[in-house]
Amino acid sequence: MATRHDTAALPSKEGGAAPGRPPGSSAPADKEQRRRAKLSRRWQRDMRWSPYAFVSPFFLLFLAFGLFPLIYTGWASLHQVELTAPTDMNWVGMKNYTRIFDDEFFWNAARNTLTIGIISTVPQLLMAMGIAHILNYKLRASTFYRVAMLAPYATSIAAASLVFVLLFGRDYGMINWALDFVGIDPVDWQGEKWPSQFAVSSIIIWRWTGYNALIYLAAMQAIPQDLYESAALDGASRWQQFLHVTLPALRPTILFTVVVSTIGASQVFGEPLLFDANKGASGGAEHQFQTLGLYLYEQGWVNQHLGRASAIAWTMFAILIVIGIINQLISRRLRASS
Repeated sequence: MATRHDTAALPSKEGGAAPGRPPGSSAPADKEQRRRAKLSRRWQRDMRWSPYAFVSPFFLLFLAFGLFPLIYTGWASLHQVELTAPTDMNWVGMKNYTRIFDDEFFWNAARNTLTIGIISTVPQLLMAMGIAHILNYKLRASTFYRVAMLAPYATSIAAASLVFVLLFGRDYGMINWALDFVGIDPVDWQGEKWPSQFAVSSIIIWRWTGYNALIYLAAMQAIPQDLYESAALDGASRWQQFLHVTLPALRPTILFTVVVSTIGASQVFGEPLLFDANKGASGGAEHQFQTLGLYLYEQGWVNQHLGRASAIAWTMFAILIVIGIINQLISRRLRASS
């Protein structure tokens, strides 16, 4: 069969049998390549800077309402400045700090803060552990109980404190009525030192026990069930399983709740303020339940000594730093022992 040479491909000018690319056909390809490169650069910039844009509102709010007040408070603590003229500052150096340590009311507030913190924190965490251990088992309406545990936490401090003021009333309170019913003389819950501190601590216990119980419950549910099954096969009772399985697994969580509760106890303010019959910052007629938070408020907004109040705030901040350092040391020892 004869081959038709009129349909054969003609050699190109550059050599070879394929026809050459028409002039200008490479322009769309180059344009597409440039577009893709531009989109790639834009995507890289977006991936690099978008996370910073997402978290920037937090940092802006922190700079405005966190860092700036902190720095200004530190600067004001080195000056004599009054609330009536906050722009008139007289340099006094460390005088506000030395005056604090010579002030008996400061040490009284520190002692009250320590005792209220112990009275409120220890029973609170023990009760939270017990409640979490009960809720960890399969119960009917367990979701209802877990939501009920958060109800006190969701209640405002003002509402809770006013209810407890009615409960601990000297002449009309339900607590004294119950004590009188069993033959015990009425107690002046607001006028005496230890009863008033116990009453204030009961408000804190009521508000925060359920919150800590849910934290413990979440940690308990993360413990593998194989550990309990192995302990049960070895003949361990429920109590032994709790001591030798649950508690060791909850060490980091227990440490966390202890630190958070300690920090919260050092900043107690609303409960003693509203529990006072005179609704003042003195913490009772004899300062029997005045905490460091109330003492700071009294110096800054009642006595109008902003410089002295700023020094108290930084002293409390230093106490929290010490608590954080102790927490870090204990955490390292626990990790090393485990």
